[in-house]
Amino acid sequence: MRTLNHVLIAALLGALFVATPVAAAENLDGAWATDGSACDKIFVKKGGRIVFTDTSELHGGGFVIEGNRVRARASTCDIKSSRTVGAVTHMLANCASDIMLSSVQLSVRQPAPDTLVRIFPGMEGMEMTYKRCAM
Repeated sequence: MRTLNHVLIAALLGALFVATPVAAAENLDGAWATDGSACDKIFVKKGGRIVFTDTSELHGGGFVIEGNRVRARASTCDIKSSRTVGAVTHMLANCASDIMLSSVQLSVRQPAPDTLVRIFPGMEGMEMTYKRCAM
């Protein structure tokens, strides 16, 4: 179940990256965490690349956006299509982990440049917020 959650998180954020205009999309590259104060415990930079620490799962969830690809600790997603309605972007992503391939539908909004919010349509009030990590 934890791997599936990582796949969904990664797909959600990667989808927003691809769905926004190029100027805004470039601004989404980087590391994103559920707990912005734990960024240094979730991510490190090695060889110019952002990677997960060995103990990242102990400090919250996160993902890395690089172009049109999104990496979580145990999965990678590619956004295939997106549609924006008002302030919400709905996306369809193909995700892969070591144990499965899946198509995932996600909905997100970006209330501030360093904040992304995943919305769960049909579940009023349920959201997940991510903060950008300065790397």
